[in-house]
Amino acid sequence: MTHAYSLLPYRKGVGIMLLNSARKVFVAKRIDMTSEAWQMPQGGIDKGEDAKVAALRELLEETGTNKATIIAESNGWYNYDLPDELVPIIWNGKYRGQQQKWFLMNFIGKDNDINIKTKDPEFSEWKWIEPRHLPDIIVPFKRKLYQAIVEEFEKYI
Repeated sequence: MTHAYSLLPYRKGVGIMLLNSARKVFVAKRIDMTSEAWQMPQGGIDKGEDAKVAALRELLEETGTNKATIIAESNGWYNYDLPDELVPIIWNGKYRGQQQKWFLMNFIGKDNDINIKTKDPEFSEWKWIEPRHLPDIIVPFKRKLYQAIVEEFEKYI
């Protein structure tokens, strides 16, 4: 990241590690990426919104379901920086990356409760994967963050 971008703030957000009964994690492929970029649900926290409320709202907005219970919340906030070439494009260049609170959730629905064809779809397909494979399928600039989240939530998985 160049010095100019390092002065920009982080966007406050949440992330959700959604586990099914087989202890696999929900991931989805972004509609706006040409590469094999998979991710867990995530999104911004609205002004004045509680992080837990934001996490449940984002889960519903991105997966079409809120059939989940919160198991754990990350101890702190995780940051990631966007690559320089993406800073001017994503969030209109207002942020250098995100600072996220992560939530581990237990999916209490059935697979057919998940519907990524939402009002404003972000994903083209989804699947369940083993948690240890998460860092392998994420975009490189989020890899360390995903490794840290897997390590923090490992005792619950």
